[in-house]
Amino acid sequence: MSTDVDQPSDPPSVVPVGDQAVNVEFGAEIDDAINERVYAFADALSAQSPSWMRELVPTYRSLLVYYDALTFDLDTVTAELQALISGAGTQNAREAERSQLVYELPTAYGGDYGPDLDSVAENAGIDAGEAVAIHSGTAYRVYMIGFSPGFPYLGGMDQRIATPRLPTPRTRVPAGSVGIAESQTGVYPTASPGGWQLIGRTPVRLFDHERTPPSVLQPGHFVRFVPIEPAEYAEVEQAVARGDFEIKVSELGR
Repeated sequence: MSTDVDQPSDPPSVVPVGDQAVNVEFGAEIDDAINERVYAFADALSAQSPSWMRELVPTYRSLLVYYDALTFDLDTVTAELQALISGAGTQNAREAERSQLVYELPTAYGGDYGPDLDSVAENAGIDAGEAVAIHSGTAYRVYMIGFSPGFPYLGGMDQRIATPRLPTPRTRVPAGSVGIAESQTGVYPTASPGGWQLIGRTPVRLFDHERTPPSVLQPGHFVRFVPIEPAEYAEVEQAVARGDFEIKVSELGR
């Protein structure tokens, strides 16, 4: 996975999706530079707020744009998007600022918190302790939020611990579970079904509909998992329940 945000790039393409949306495609890979271009363009389009725009859905490599198809036709929307693409930069100031923030998530690994840790380690040909060290030794970029409210798809995981999804998904994954699926890692913000390999759990609440914004993590942020013991997990969990726990936030590279 490339992390060179200054590399040359091809112009995005605008592809129709159904009868009321288009997809602005910036590339075909999971790549930092491509992802930054997606969110920079989403910010630029939001600032313009054209009358035909209804909703934006940014992803790893593309931006899905819903438009008012009852009033505006595809050709008009496409022409305006292409004009905006011509004048858009690869990264605006707001993206540059938020991309430096690293959120540290205390995480208990293995045991009841991460029942698949041993399987991940075995798949990698290493012991569980080394798997934890590898997983917690990286600052992961939040590429997108999806699947369920507040679920961060994190890029940059060491390929040594890449592990296939479970052959049969679990019907219920506890909130806060940290999982691995192929070359991705992520955190289940709420209890839900899921097929990722569970290696740990954080007591931090990543999504709360009564909070503004409801999702702690935003695209462009970074996440670092900090290993903790079960006793400390219980302490943090209690602090979260009381409402007096604050996530440690630092700057990337510090």
